[in-house]
Amino acid sequence: MSSQPAAPAKLDAAVLKIAGVVVLGAIMSILDVTVVSVALPTFQTEFDASYARVAWTMTGYTLALATVIPLTGWAADRFGTKRLYMAALVLFTLGSGLCATADSIGQLIGFRVLQGLGGGMLMPLGMTIMTRAAGPERIGRLMAVLGIPMLLGPIGGPILGGWLIDVASWHWIFLINLPIGVVALTYAQWALPKDAPEPSESFDFVGMLMLSPGLALFLYGVSSLPETGTFADRKVWLPMLVGGLLVVAFVVYSFKPKHPLLDLRLLRDRNLTVASVTMAVFMVAFMGAGLLFPSYFLQVRGESTLDAGLLMAPQGIGAMVTMPIAGMLADKIPVGRTVPFALVLIAAGFFAFTQVDTDTSYWLLCGSLFVMGLGMGGTMMPIMTSALKTLTNHEVARGSTLLNILQQIAGSVGSAIMSVILTSKLNDAPVIPGVVDPNTGAPVTEAGLAIAVKQNPDLAQQFPVDPGLLQRGLEFVADSFATTFWVGFALVLVTFVPAFFLPRRRQVSHLLDDEQAPAPVLIH
Repeated sequence: MSSQPAAPAKLDAAVLKIAGVVVLGAIMSILDVTVVSVALPTFQTEFDASYARVAWTMTGYTLALATVIPLTGWAADRFGTKRLYMAALVLFTLGSGLCATADSIGQLIGFRVLQGLGGGMLMPLGMTIMTRAAGPERIGRLMAVLGIPMLLGPIGGPILGGWLIDVASWHWIFLINLPIGVVALTYAQWALPKDAPEPSESFDFVGMLMLSPGLALFLYGVSSLPETGTFADRKVWLPMLVGGLLVVAFVVYSFKPKHPLLDLRLLRDRNLTVASVTMAVFMVAFMGAGLLFPSYFLQVRGESTLDAGLLMAPQGIGAMVTMPIAGMLADKIPVGRTVPFALVLIAAGFFAFTQVDTDTSYWLLCGSLFVMGLGMGGTMMPIMTSALKTLTNHEVARGSTLLNILQQIAGSVGSAIMSVILTSKLNDAPVIPGVVDPNTGAPVTEAGLAIAVKQNPDLAQQFPVDPGLLQRGLEFVADSFATTFWVGFALVLVTFVPAFFLPRRRQVSHLLDDEQAPAPVLIH
């Protein structure tokens, strides 16, 4: 292979046909996370459960993802990507249908775990299928296609979820996956190339007993942090400690077997290591902020769930503008020369949110989200392209698995950090003397009442207080969001450090060097 390859060819119809299958699966998996997030208040009412209880409909899904992702690399080698991908689609679709039949919060949480077991395999398998189909010089363009659902899911989910709940019922946020799942299965059977699995590798049972429970316990502790508000609570530190020790034990052990569950030897590749660290730091900021933006519109500005989702649309539009361009550039220009400029756009857009108050111009906020979207479209997929481009075909499944685990952990940590900071700040709000919550008997704070009245103006009759107090409480809430946005802004700035070490010279792909697993399709 020449070290100076010709300009990469455009994606032909046959490759795009395969990409369509993967994008459908990615949309199902990613969209489902954000669609459910807007249904949590509805679940509280329908199942007469606390917020902490219904939040496990999301946490259980996340833990299932973390548990099954490490198995994906081995399973793809053992059973073949097509068979496993279709099995994951069946499991996800079945879980979706069962979720719609749940008549208790416990059942719903259990069915969400089943759904997550299927959803956790869709993304790493999709990345493997698409990378092999594209060939070595078109990864950037193909990753840009895969990046569409990854970036638009957090934006389209609240819009779709709010609309379905308003016009139908909560059941439809799950039922909508059934026809999509049937189409995706039919499409996959027709479009994906025939499997050529390599069942020679033995399964790493010892590694599984350490890594999967370790990740699940660690993320359980992290996910419990917003509920408890402190690391000192045993519900937080104990599972994090046990899970962390299991993960560390796996890291030490993983270099001994020939075929470990998660191949950390891949991190000897400098490009993969740098890209992985950059991706992890970026995801902490991106996922944490992804929760804060719609929450600001809901709690401070009093917008409906659907309107809050629509206000997030400029971010998705910005990403759609730059993502195809970034994909083409990633095939031609070293990502170390493009990603820093995209991060500048993200930081510039993010800064505006550190200045928010109770009546910040929507033009400014939507414009800032658009600028952030431009940056995000030029960040995520080029980084993933850099990570996978120097791996052989046989290593792609393992590398994809590693990247997806890092994204899952980073996203959960980012969400927890932002939630804890915001909650802690809001808990410092002054208490209104003599006013208690009729449901819990707990004292009501100025900030808490301001949020409640903003979302439901009728409560102003139930709690007759001075309008000046409500305004003061609302200003406190806005200031709490601004303080938390400063943390997110700082995390974006930290991303510049590992991004500085991204490759600045043209990478030579090795995706065709592995004779055991040559790219099976469509190299023209």
